[in-house]
Amino acid sequence: MSSPSDADRAAGSAPAGASGDEPGVAGVAGVAGGSPRASVPEARGDQPDARTTAPRGGRRRDAILVAATGLFLERGYLGASMDEIATLARVSKQTLYKHFRDKESLFREVVVAAVSSVSDPVHAEVMRLRDSGELERDLLDLATRQLRSVMQPRLLELRRLAIAEANRFPELGRAFWDAGPARTMQALAEAFSTLAERGQLQTAAPATAAAQFNWLLMAEPLNRVMMLGVSAAPSPAELEAYAAAAVRAFLAVYAGV
Repeated sequence: MSSPSDADRAAGSAPAGASGDEPGVAGVAGVAGGSPRASVPEARGDQPDARTTAPRGGRRRDAILVAATGLFLERGYLGASMDEIATLARVSKQTLYKHFRDKESLFREVVVAAVSSVSDPVHAEVMRLRDSGELERDLLDLATRQLRSVMQPRLLELRRLAIAEANRFPELGRAFWDAGPARTMQALAEAFSTLAERGQLQTAAPATAAAQFNWLLMAEPLNRVMMLGVSAAPSPAELEAYAAAAVRAFLAVYAGV
């Protein structure tokens, strides 16, 4: 027999605090230059897809995340309602709340999924750096790819959303930090420690070296976009110049190059 909560959800009523009009959460403007909904693939969470072998529940969850990402970027946290997310994902509200207990947990999952999609390949490349035979070349390749990944417009907008909500929901900011910058710097510290043991770098504090490399690379272009908007994003040529300058400065200190 269903609990009263389950019955309410099956009837289409959202749990307290999960609708888009709950008070006290700051809204954030959507992506500059147009609605992200147009760039989000159509989500078909309740309909079988012959092109995928993923379980139906997994497809529904993915559809919810796609719909929620587009709506959060378009409307901000406050402006996105669970009702509309369910409609866009083509799932029932009961299914939505089965996967995500409230809007805050859904937003957290959107942030972590987006950050991890970028940090996973960066992390793998950083770990390969430990076996580098040509450190300057490999650092430059890593730096260029890392900048290109981090400067993706959708990730930048999610970063801005996470920052805007950090005071009210610090765990959201923590999730972004842990899955993104902190994870990358930890991997860099491990790689730099190995390189120092082999004599390719000179440092007794690999964690400090990792933080300095990361922010030599990221500080100016990232803050430029955070302050001025995505229209101020550096060009590919500028990103390559930022990467080259960061690598040169880092190696001058830590490798005497």
